[in-house]
Amino acid sequence: MENGETTAEGAARETLEEAGARVDVLDLYSMTSLPDINQVYLLFRARLLHLDFAPGEESLEAGLFTEPEIPWSRLAFRTIEHTLRMYFDDRRMGVFPLRVGNIFHKPR
Repeated sequence: MENGETTAEGAARETLEEAGARVDVLDLYSMTSLPDINQVYLLFRARLLHLDFAPGEESLEAGLFTEPEIPWSRLAFRTIEHTLRMYFDDRRMGVFPLRVGNIFHKPR
């Protein structure tokens, strides 16, 4: 987040910066704590406003995938894989509860 922006505004800005995609942020979907590296990920569900998007300066690729097409082994962050798997399960059920969890890198 930048100073003065809400979490939803930050999500929309990051989506634009990383994937060149303009979105309408719907709701908070997951909050994942990574205590071993002092990070918290907030991921929102959003509606893509147009199909004109491209990778930003910090991204190698940007694309739309169906669940079977996702290159799971190439995803850069465990939090994203974890959240996507929950999302597809929830989509099959037709409900999107707020998901809160932790990912530990070091054994506890």
